[in-house]
Amino acid sequence: MGPQVSDGKRPARRVVFWRHGQTLWNLEHRFQGHTDIPLDETGMAQAERAASLLAALRPSMIVSSHLRRAHDTATALGAITGLDVMVDKDLRERGGGEWEGLTRTEIAAGWPVQYAEWEAPGGEIVTDVAARVAAATTRWLSRLDDGGLLVIASHGAAIRLGLARLLGLPEELWSALGGLGNCSWSVIEEGRKGWRLLEHNAGTLPEPISSDDRPDSASAAV
Repeated sequence: MGPQVSDGKRPARRVVFWRHGQTLWNLEHRFQGHTDIPLDETGMAQAERAASLLAALRPSMIVSSHLRRAHDTATALGAITGLDVMVDKDLRERGGGEWEGLTRTEIAAGWPVQYAEWEAPGGEIVTDVAARVAAATTRWLSRLDDGGLLVIASHGAAIRLGLARLLGLPEELWSALGGLGNCSWSVIEEGRKGWRLLEHNAGTLPEPISSDDRPDSASAAV
């Protein structure tokens, strides 16, 4: 089904936030951050599978983090759709400071207090990450026509934090948005009162919704 009408007059714009495929450091539970880790064999297969599904949504534009695990994921979709993959460094993952390359076990042992708050020494503050990802998304949306679909290939923490900011959630509720699996995606759509979340951590295309909820909340067929 095509895009819904956002204000009664024009087709709504939508954004698919797509997390990159698996890497070796994902398997080893290492903090990746800004370290430029490639996809492993499984990650490449995940990207190709997800791309074959997302292509059916007929994206208008694809934008990726400059880190190759995200860019190679986006390239799989570009190869099917024929779209160029644009690059924006502001879509990169949250910087991990002294934790990059370390496992969660090593982090917990070395920094028990910071681990409890998940605040890496020398790393990025969550509000800064949320602000840059949301700002980057808004910049690219300014180039998108009504009814267009923007696909952003990025990273788990970056997507979750940027989504929370775009949805207008207060910071104390950001943890209500769970993480995304490798090569899963979340979808937001422009509504009358701002952005609304249609799907989160999805790995299949959405089905139309029939329920007793209000009509403008049921536009889940992307």
